[in-house]
Amino acid sequence: MYSTTRAEGNVGVLRENVAGALAYFSFVPAIVFLLLDPYRKNKFVRFHAVQCLVLWLASIVVALALRVLGMAVFLIPILGPLLVVIGDVAIILAAFLLWVVLMIKALQGEMFGLPWLGQVARQHSDPAN
Repeated sequence: MYSTTRAEGNVGVLRENVAGALAYFSFVPAIVFLLLDPYRKNKFVRFHAVQCLVLWLASIVVALALRVLGMAVFLIPILGPLLVVIGDVAIILAAFLLWVVLMIKALQGEMFGLPWLGQVARQHSDPAN
């Protein structure tokens, strides 16, 4: 999902696109950007910080569900442990690629929203709300 809003200029001591990308390093910079005054008022930085936090929350929920599923699959003799390892590796690679894409899109100055999560981030990053 693309938006026509692009990063332009500086916010605080950072360029908007750099601050947006830094928000994805973990939930800590995202929370800091939402609390510090010049960053929390910037729509671009706020969107990426909120999307990062929503993605972290969704990732925790999905990881817990997959862990429970993995325990059930692990009970299948011989094939179960192999399926769990292959699934874990695939999910870790997908998560890493998603993280890289989000950081690159932010560095390019795009307000790139993920399906569903981007809509939530857009709603909660609007200063009017």
